Amino acid sequence: MKLLGNKRLLILLLGLICFIALMGLTLGKRGQTTWPEKFVGDTISWTQGLFYKPAGYIAGFFEDMKQMRTIFVENKVLKQTLTKYARDTTRLNDLEQQNKRLQDALGFTERQKQANNYTFRIAEVVAVSPDSLNNTVRINLGEKDGVKPNMAVVSVDGLVGRVLQTFSFYSNVQLLNGVDDTANDSKAIAVTIKNRENESFGIIESYDPTQQKLVMTKIDPNDKLEVGDEVITSGLGQVFPRGIPVGKVISRKPGNFGISHEAVIQPFASFTHLREVFVVFVPEQG
Repeated sequence: MKLLGNKRLLILLLGLICFIALMGLTLGKRGQTTWPEKFVGDTISWTQGLFYKPAGYIAGFFEDMKQMRTIFVENKVLKQTLTKYARDTTRLNDLEQQNKRLQDALGFTERQKQANNYTFRIAEVVAVSPDSLNNTVRINLGEKDGVKPNMAVVSVDGLVGRVLQTFSFYSNVQLLNGVDDTANDSKAIAVTIKNRENESFGIIESYDPTQQKLVMTKIDPNDKLEVGDEVITSGLGQVFPRGIPVGKVISRKPGNFGISHEAVIQPFASFTHLREVFVVFVPEQG
């Protein structure tokens, strides 16, 4: 009988709790949170916390493991890059020392030794010609900064053009996609192939706006120039200093009458949306 009485009491208490909770939830619709609502809400939140916290820890653990793996891979790539950089730096230093020794041995004058020590001065593009056929931009370096007409202008990717006209504090730059602009006294670009400077020669004097590519002409039929070669300035035109990257050969074919060949060059530099460029200062040949 005592056990039966305890069961009845327990059922009564449970029923009372449910009734109070139900009343609280019903009355809570008036816009205020009642204590039964708070009790039920806190109880549910606490119960959810018991499940969500461990799940969160587990998910966080796997996320940390994923991030650690990503960091490990990135660290490995960085180490490889640093190793390559150190190796290339060592090789470059060796080549510079070798070049110096050869120049000394050949009796180069100081003027000849300094001929390729270019200085690059950064300039901002402050205006673009509204004429789509003009192909010029204006930079914020001018005569007061030592800029002169026909100085080469490059971006971080490669040759962009040449200084066309200078003012006290600004200069107009003719871009490579206007290399055949006869109205602006365009200058052909004497070019060669990187690492085969004494074997390949050609002239860039036109731009194909349809393909957005440069056209290299006057290539000897026996020239070993091939697709994939990197085209650089040769310095023979007395305008563009040698060694500046221009683009990559993407095709080659016989030119007019088969006397010479021509190649299509994909420029390294973009001629649109330019923000910063560099004016190349070459030591005076005095």
